[in-house]
Amino acid sequence: MNIGFAREAAVDWVRRHGSRQAGYIGAYFCGSTVGRPNHESLPIGSDVDVVVVLMGDSAPPKLGKLIYRDALIEVTFLSYEQLESADRVLSSYHLAGSFRVYTLIDDPTGHLSRLYEQVSRHFAEEHWVKRRCKEAMERIVNGLAALNASSPLHELVMSWLFPTGIMAHVLLAAGLRNPTVRLRYLAARRVLEDYGREEVYPELLDFLGSKNWTTEQAQKHLHGLEQTFDAAAEAARTPFFFSSDITREARSIAIDGTREGIETGDFREMAFWITATFARCHYILSCDAPSQAAALEPLFLDLLADLGMKAKQDFLHRGAAALSYLPALERVAGDIMRKNPEIRHENQ
Repeated sequence: MNIGFAREAAVDWVRRHGSRQAGYIGAYFCGSTVGRPNHESLPIGSDVDVVVVLMGDSAPPKLGKLIYRDALIEVTFLSYEQLESADRVLSSYHLAGSFRVYTLIDDPTGHLSRLYEQVSRHFAEEHWVKRRCKEAMERIVNGLAALNASSPLHELVMSWLFPTGIMAHVLLAAGLRNPTVRLRYLAARRVLEDYGREEVYPELLDFLGSKNWTTEQAQKHLHGLEQTFDAAAEAARTPFFFSSDITREARSIAIDGTREGIETGDFREMAFWITATFARCHYILSCDAPSQAAALEPLFLDLLADLGMKAKQDFLHRGAAALSYLPALERVAGDIMRKNPEIRHENQ
């Protein structure tokens, strides 16, 4: 399926369903397909991300992944308050990129168009790039500083993994690249290569724990994930914010997309999403199928051991090491910003 066909399906879903939400303001595309031409094929393991904006200061939980007209779409709801001003969007590394180019699906109030005009005009100004990098750094600090070794293992893994993964987003923000979720390490590697800082990349992987992984290790853990994923998708009853990621419809992303990454040589990068999906499955199993969670736990523990996490205290030590590394990461981001020809510096 090409991206254009999937976008057409998403537009039709917004027209028939999204626009009927109470307080509907408009909708736009976000995620990995932003800026890509319609004729390109939608990669295995990818969906089309749609944001539906609703009036108010809060939004309902995301609808998540769904199949519509044979296309895999992921729908997120966002409150008007989060998009109230261009300054607020320009300061947010996960929001600003969607308004750098024209992504609007529907804009009955004209507010999203005004946002696009302002954000796209100022997106590459050094002041705003620095603000977005700072926001990402603050998320790392807040997340890793709050690690609690008394948490259940799957919760501890998630609370360590995602702040650690934001280290890649700092570099993507500095490079004016899309802060992709699943493939963030692969995207960060490309930024570092583009700006002659390849020596930094093994350090990022070291904090993740996959620097020395082999293809065989990645394949082994994907096989373990397949068993765990299928059990969790079958057992799932309790709603979580990520529930739509652990379904039969989403299996192509978690399993098939990861397998393709391993086969194309990006096996170290796949460790991030393998680990995230493993932990999410154990959230579900711990609530809805505790006996299966216990039976499948050795597969999860084997993965964590290969990441260098053999005890809960290891997460605290790894988190502390990452926090100590942040000044160096900030210097690398600054170097990328200085070299980036797209960034408009304040002295220009």
